[in-house]
Amino acid sequence: MEHRQATEEIMVANFEGEILDSFSKLGDVPDGYGKLMSTLRIIDDKTFLAYGYNGFMTYDFSGRLLSRVKFKNFKIPNFTRKTMGFGMETSGNRYLYSNQEEPDDIFPSDIRFYDEISLMIWLNPKSGNREPFIQLPESSLFRNGKYFYMNAWEPIFTIKDDRMYVVFGAEPMIYVYGLNKPYSLLSPIPIDLEDYRYFSGSIDNSVDPTLKFTSGSVLNIKKIDGYFVIAYFSGYSDTDKEAENENKTQQENLLFRERMLKKYTHRIAIIDTLGNNIKDFVPEGLVPESMLLRNNELWMQEKPDDVVEKDYFRLFRVGLKIED
Repeated sequence: MEHRQATEEIMVANFEGEILDSFSKLGDVPDGYGKLMSTLRIIDDKTFLAYGYNGFMTYDFSGRLLSRVKFKNFKIPNFTRKTMGFGMETSGNRYLYSNQEEPDDIFPSDIRFYDEISLMIWLNPKSGNREPFIQLPESSLFRNGKYFYMNAWEPIFTIKDDRMYVVFGAEPMIYVYGLNKPYSLLSPIPIDLEDYRYFSGSIDNSVDPTLKFTSGSVLNIKKIDGYFVIAYFSGYSDTDKEAENENKTQQENLLFRERMLKKYTHRIAIIDTLGNNIKDFVPEGLVPESMLLRNNELWMQEKPDDVVEKDYFRLFRVGLKIED
C-alpha cells in the first residue's frame, strides 16, 4: 500500500505491483481522515487503519469507511512523519508511536523540557484513548543539563520479543523497556556505530539549527534473527561542519550540499545484543531508513534515480548475511 503525500492518493497494490484500487480521503469529505499523523497501517488482508486528525479511521481496500473512533483529549501535533519505515507498531489491541505533543508551556529553550517531555504514546483505536508515557532516562544524553537542536531526541523504536526497543534520536544507545505498566527500563545497550559524530549538547540555549542536518542520528531500528538492524547518519566531520556555516553563494552552497550527500550516505549497522557492531555498510541502491518488518521479513525501498524520474517505485525483501 502506498500513500502519495503530494496528492494524498492511496493506492492498493499486490506483490506483483498491480494496482488493485486507488482513492483519496483528503479534504472536505464525510469519510476523510482530516490530516494524517502517521503512515497507514494494514490490519489484515481486507482492512487498514488511518491515524488522522478526525480519529482512528478503518477502511477496506476499496476505500469504504468501516469505522471511526474519535480521540479523547486530542491536540494538534507538533510534527508528523509519514515515510516508509516510520510508523505505528502493534502490541495486542494498541499501537505504539512517538508522542507528537510537547509539554504545555514548556519549550526546548527551557532546561525543564528534558525532564518533563513524554516521548512515546500508546494509541487504542477501539476506545480512542491515547496514553503518553516514557520520559528520558536520567542517564540519557539529553538529561545532561545542556540544550539540543529541535527534535534531536525524536524516538526511533520497534517492538520484538515482548520488549520495546527505543533509541532517542542522536544518542547511540538502545533502551530496552517492558511493554506493560510501569514500562520499566530493563537495560541500556550502548551501540558502536562507525565514525559516528553526534551533538552532545550546548550550555547556550541558542543552538545552531543546521546541526539537525550535520549531526549524527539514528534513523531506524529493527530486530530480526537475534540482531538489531540500525539505519543511521554518521554526521559531518568538524571540518565539514565549519564549511557548512561559511558564507557561500547560492551556487557554492548547492555544490557543497551535493558533495556532502555523496560523502555522507546513510548506512546500516548490524548490531548484536551486546551493542557490538558486527557489520557496517551502505546498502547499494536501497534507502536504509525505509526498513520495515512484514511477517518477520525485512523490506526496504529502492533508492530513487538521481537522473531519471520514474513513475513507479520498487520494494525489496532483504536478508541478513552475517559472516565470521
